[in-house]
Amino acid sequence: MTETLDRYAPQMLSVFRIAIALPFIAHGTQKLLNFPASEMSAPLFSLLGLAGFLEIVGGILVLIGLFTRATSFVLSGLMAVAYFMAHAPASFFPALNGGDAAILWCFAFLYLVFAGPGPWSVDASRSGSTVAA
Repeated sequence: MTETLDRYAPQMLSVFRIAIALPFIAHGTQKLLNFPASEMSAPLFSLLGLAGFLEIVGGILVLIGLFTRATSFVLSGLMAVAYFMAHAPASFFPALNGGDAAILWCFAFLYLVFAGPGPWSVDASRSGSTVAA
């Protein structure tokens, strides 16, 4: 069983990358484009606007797997800052302060810094290291 699962680990890394990027982009579009509709919209030239810009642009780069390691490093830091600036002051407990998603994204992006984008990515295509499914 382990051998079968290990065989698909590289492809699942790509699926993981895509799965975390899609809702991340949606958080950025909430802030800058008010879609989906939210009370969280912010002007572009504000701290929340900068976060929204990084979430959209960085999320798209992670989604397609371009400059994945560097982008993931920046996004991991963004989520750490978001947690400590916006969530931690409200409560010590992530379940109470609403910061559980920020923590998960922080560590998911940190994982991608070390694991890379996986074989289904622009980065892998550019380096010629794609793996067939």
